Amino acid sequence: VQLQASGGGLVQAGGSLRLSCAASGNFFRFNDMGWYRQAPGNQRELVATITEGGRTNYADAVKGRFALSRDNAMNTVYLQMNNLKPEDTAVYYCNAEAATPLRGTISVWGQGTLVTVSS
Repeated sequence: VQLQASGGGLVQAGGSLRLSCAASGNFFRFNDMGWYRQAPGNQRELVATITEGGRTNYADAVKGRFALSRDNAMNTVYLQMNNLKPEDTAVYYCNAEAATPLRGTISVWGQGTLVTVSS
């Protein structure tokens, strides 16, 4: 199972970006999917998660600015990031809990995409 993240880049403060994470491989379905981020010198932290049924959970730092959604038919999760701030600068990683026929339920990470917000 692989996750391919895309959509990062350089944006000015107040701008927007949309991250995508598409899954491929041998799996039945995904349970929770979401995004984490890691800024230089910091530990990886939760940004937002979404259940298979669409229930979302957001870190306090991004509530009201970020919106997470998923397309179960396309096995893709999206993170719409609005009103970006310099402190949102980080490498963003997508994560998914995959139910697989051979390995049971596993946690899968994407390769990371860099988001840089200039002041």
